[in-house]
Amino acid sequence: MTPSDVKATLSFSDGSPAMELPIYKGTVGPDVIDIRKLYAQTGKFTYDPGFLSTASCNSSITYIDGDKGELLYRGYPIEQLAENCDFLETCHLLLYGDLPNAQQKAGFVKLVTNHTMVNEQMQFFLRGFRRDAHPMAVLTGLVGGLSAFYHDSTDINNPQHREIAAIRLIAKMPTLVAMAYKYSIGQPYIYPKNSLSYTANFTRMMFATPCEEYEPNDVVVRALDRIFILHADHEQNASTSTVRLCGSSGTNPFAAVAAGVACLWGPAHGGANEAALNMLEDIQKAGGVERIGEFIKQVKDKTSGIKLMGFGHRVYKNYDPRAKLMRETCHEVLTALGLENDPLFKLAMELEKIALEDEYFVARKLYPNVDFYSGIVQRAIGIPVSLFTAIFALARTVGWIAQLNEMIGDPEYKIGRPRQLYVGSGKRDVKPLAQR
Repeated sequence: MTPSDVKATLSFSDGSPAMELPIYKGTVGPDVIDIRKLYAQTGKFTYDPGFLSTASCNSSITYIDGDKGELLYRGYPIEQLAENCDFLETCHLLLYGDLPNAQQKAGFVKLVTNHTMVNEQMQFFLRGFRRDAHPMAVLTGLVGGLSAFYHDSTDINNPQHREIAAIRLIAKMPTLVAMAYKYSIGQPYIYPKNSLSYTANFTRMMFATPCEEYEPNDVVVRALDRIFILHADHEQNASTSTVRLCGSSGTNPFAAVAAGVACLWGPAHGGANEAALNMLEDIQKAGGVERIGEFIKQVKDKTSGIKLMGFGHRVYKNYDPRAKLMRETCHEVLTALGLENDPLFKLAMELEKIALEDEYFVARKLYPNVDFYSGIVQRAIGIPVSLFTAIFALARTVGWIAQLNEMIGDPEYKIGRPRQLYVGSGKRDVKPLAQR
């Protein structure tokens, strides 16, 4: 953090003494006012529900400019990474601060590949769940359960432990997601295959059966790899903040990431692509493309309670840069798999067209977001809607770990402890039961 020559002055109309607050400048983005001494000097807290105006940390991992529609990983634009790199190169970038050279990439890929298997007892752990359990319920349990199997990497304050826990989580997450899927449909688990790439290996574990050889489809693998890259990190969102808060207590990395998985499950966060697909299916059941006009009318009517899922974004007040990339991938996958005429996808493309042209949506910048397109792509690939958020968790794992490691290495880090504005009853005495 670079201190600014300019300082903020906080004055009070009740005659309390004014105080000066330091201002820090980031590399890019808004300046921040340092309020750490506010309570000690004034006895007052700031009030900021949802932390909309509060920086909870300093970070050098991801930068978002919502007005410009810009997303950078370690300074690299997301567009360039999605076009020129694969997911494991992006993982290396997020974890270690830079893209690997050819030798570093080979070493990193080998390291991750050698950790893709999970303890065989995980199969028995899975059997405790109902077959129709939501995959996120299963994944939360499986990720948290990893700490019971890997006691040699649970000390969050030991850099070697954090390093091996990071590799294990990145490597094993595809295996766990695929196992949860196979369990839900009653098929046998497929073990990882070290000769395949990270993403091709995942598609094989998802879709192969012991009956026949499985050949990964290059278009599908590239589409999934791009989904992973675009979801790898997104600054201090709800799940990342949860992982940081959880890790600030000194808990092990597996538990902290399990907390992130649980937070991501919420429909307003990781469940948005699931909600977008469910919305499309509801319109389809109600009459499909013919019903779009009526649906749009209901969306515009604030009293209807009908929401347009998969459009707009809390941070991006412009077109989501990830959505542009997923749009290309979406059309590529639908063409390659011959699904352009599938009724649901025709409906989705019609809705996209209206949202990009209708003055109501354009004026409010309700553009299709990454969740809208990634949901369509995943459904086209054959991934069930209930598994979408688990795929998101798989991709975001590297971001969570990079953020967690950064926090632990920050000399200013403390256990998270937000304050509150108490508005309950004042102090009162307990009356005997007969007098209440």
